[in-house]
Amino acid sequence: MTPGNGGNAEAAGAGVAGSGTEAETARAAGADLPDWVRFMLRCPVTGATLIDGAGPDGAPELHSTDPDRPLAYPVRDGIPVLLESDAREL
Repeated sequence: MTPGNGGNAEAAGAGVAGSGTEAETARAAGADLPDWVRFMLRCPVTGATLIDGAGPDGAPELHSTDPDRPLAYPVRDGIPVLLESDAREL
């Protein structure tokens, strides 16, 4: 996907299969971001990359890949909330 695709819904959903993994569940629940946005997003606390995840209640989250301080950020209405005050420890 390229930054100039204009938010094409078909392109945004490409590669999301229904196999039921946690990451796919999170994407289907609203964490589906264009690749170029995903590339730019980082954990505001550690600077680590973020990957799709799901919270204990199954709600979509973005999980920090920092091995020393892994944090989870909620995704509300398809919008990542990257505030330290809203993050939870993993």
